[in-house]
Amino acid sequence: MKRKRGFYEKFIKRLQDLILSSIALVILSPIFLLIAILVRIKLGSPILFVQERPGLNEKIFKMYKFRTMTDKKDENGELLPDSVRLTKFGKILRATSFDELPELWNIIRGDMAIVGPRPLLVRYLPLYDKDQKRRHEVKPGLSGLAQVNGRNAISWEEKFDLDIKYIDSLCFVNDWKIVLLTFKKVFVREGINSETSITMEPFNGNTKKV
Repeated sequence: MKRKRGFYEKFIKRLQDLILSSIALVILSPIFLLIAILVRIKLGSPILFVQERPGLNEKIFKMYKFRTMTDKKDENGELLPDSVRLTKFGKILRATSFDELPELWNIIRGDMAIVGPRPLLVRYLPLYDKDQKRRHEVKPGLSGLAQVNGRNAISWEEKFDLDIKYIDSLCFVNDWKIVLLTFKKVFVREGINSETSITMEPFNGNTKKV
């Protein structure tokens, strides 16, 4: 059964996202230019990291971010671990979430929203259970309920539970609470890394007890 969307989600959320992301893109354009120059100098080309991610109804789109890693490879031509390729400059971009700024273009294009479950890897799609697949009932977001409640410091199951909670309580007030909490979390730099990984360990399937 298809989820029923409320008035806010149907008529206001997309317009709000389009207006706010367009304004942010204009205001932050000097920062965009500065970061682009620094990425080119410190990490080389390309400036942007482009990767396919699943969005609304699992439709695949190309997500844009600033590069934070080098392309260093081992003697076999394989990429070195993230912890080796992530530079000090890249860590700063991630800690401040400046690497996420190009996703404003994804929001303008309609691939993403300002608030929603974060877009994950395409290869995770077959691993979701029935409840976890519900995260694709809405557009993925620049930030979300999981990001303001632990980000990479919480387990995958906790993240998915928060994604579903967001979807079931989606409204104007909750979206703006998440936006304001996002600014706070970025400022204090909480939850950037998990306990076992430089960012977040890969999702290998559902581990909940049935």
